[in-house]
Amino acid sequence: METWFIIFLTIFIPILLKAFFDRFSSPKTLPPSPPTLPLIGNFLLLRQPIFQIEQTIRRLRPTLGPILTLHLGPRLSIFIFDRFLAHQALIQNGSVFSDRPKSLSSNKNMNNNQHSINSGSYGPLWRLLRRNLTSEILHPSQVKSYAHARKSVLDILLNGLQQKAASGEPVEVLVHFRHAILCMLGLMCFGDKLSEEQIKEMGAVQRRVLTHLGRFNLINFWPRVTKVLLRKQWEQLFQLRNDLENVMIPLIRARKEAIGDGSLLAYVDTLLDLELPDEKRKLEEKEIVKLASEFINAGTDTTSTALQWIMANLMKHPRIQDRLLVEIKGVVGDVGAEEIKQDDLQKMPYLKAVVLEGLRRHPPSHFVLPHCVTEDTVLGGYLIPKKGVVNFMVADMGWDPTVWEEPMAFKPERFMAGGDGEGCDITGSREIKMMPFGVGRRICPGLELALLHLEYFVANLVWRFEWNAIDGDDISLEEKMEFTIVMKTPLMSHITPRKI
Repeated sequence: METWFIIFLTIFIPILLKAFFDRFSSPKTLPPSPPTLPLIGNFLLLRQPIFQIEQTIRRLRPTLGPILTLHLGPRLSIFIFDRFLAHQALIQNGSVFSDRPKSLSSNKNMNNNQHSINSGSYGPLWRLLRRNLTSEILHPSQVKSYAHARKSVLDILLNGLQQKAASGEPVEVLVHFRHAILCMLGLMCFGDKLSEEQIKEMGAVQRRVLTHLGRFNLINFWPRVTKVLLRKQWEQLFQLRNDLENVMIPLIRARKEAIGDGSLLAYVDTLLDLELPDEKRKLEEKEIVKLASEFINAGTDTTSTALQWIMANLMKHPRIQDRLLVEIKGVVGDVGAEEIKQDDLQKMPYLKAVVLEGLRRHPPSHFVLPHCVTEDTVLGGYLIPKKGVVNFMVADMGWDPTVWEEPMAFKPERFMAGGDGEGCDITGSREIKMMPFGVGRRICPGLELALLHLEYFVANLVWRFEWNAIDGDDISLEEKMEFTIVMKTPLMSHITPRKI
């Protein structure tokens, strides 16, 4: 017992003293903060679970202003609500605000020590990985070449919905949406000859990774100690990584053997050929696993969640669904078209407005991934210290009442001619009115692909089915935080096939 007490004092007293002196020696020009205690940080946050931090931050804004500081233990985090400050940081001063904070130990174990696009430090390796993705598999010509794969995935989705409709039972739509997007991204990642069984196995292990990582937060505090005291949790984390590799490495090897057989270019193909300039070597299989997993994870839940929110609002507002159907008919005709194709989508401005309004009102993530500044800088009159973690309140910017009339209402018309969203630049280059994909140098590289998939599936779902709420169902838009911001009450729908 005495030995453990000595270890406790040895570890905690230096940390406590450092946190105390750092707190009182910090410049007084940091963004305002609620009352803070050494080591513990903002005591206010201990009153509720960490996953409810968004509501806490939002309550602090009226008193602390549009930029504020929270001390989450020893880590300083800055939160920005103001769209002008976000533009100044991410566009005008992008090189300083484009780094990532150091990953927690559990995340490092899964992201190859931050050698990935999402988590990678802003530098040559990150630029190489991102440029490879955007210039190869996400190039517009390559995306268009996957038209046949999109049609195959659409058929899987429509057949699944048709079977449910025939039974007369309500459909839990997110399950079907998530599987469809997983199929699409799986085919783009590993090739168009991926089997349904392989997709399901891959999806299952990816799901375990997403749902289990949060359970390992405790081991991130003083890893050298937790590797002894919490050995079982570390073993479980290693097993999770091994499970992912055991599923994906055979797919990578199969793809390596299939190159040149006439199948469509896959993301893994580009990674197999990629050479790291500084190390003069090609990527190892485990490094490719992480990048492939990142590609699939980044798009599956975000896109399927956004799709669910859009369909929920089309059900809640039948007038909007009817207007969208009229536009679709005007492009493809009243009967005959089995599929709304990519070229058709370009002729549907109201469809695009529906998708943009869905992303504005219900961004899949209410924060972008945290940024980290590379040097001391000033923003909004406050010091942002070197290595300070900066978070941007995505949802609040899209709900800003000084920009949007009735911001909490679902009104696609706002993105049409004369509306307050007409000509809105979703990349934020000119100004930020909404930023569901982030903006600046770390903007989501899959932005255009996500918009295409949302427009494609929304158009085809409305064209093929009439979507109605269950009798007496008011369709609650209450939110719940998982990997993305999902509907607290999963969307259930009565769907009726349309006669085409």
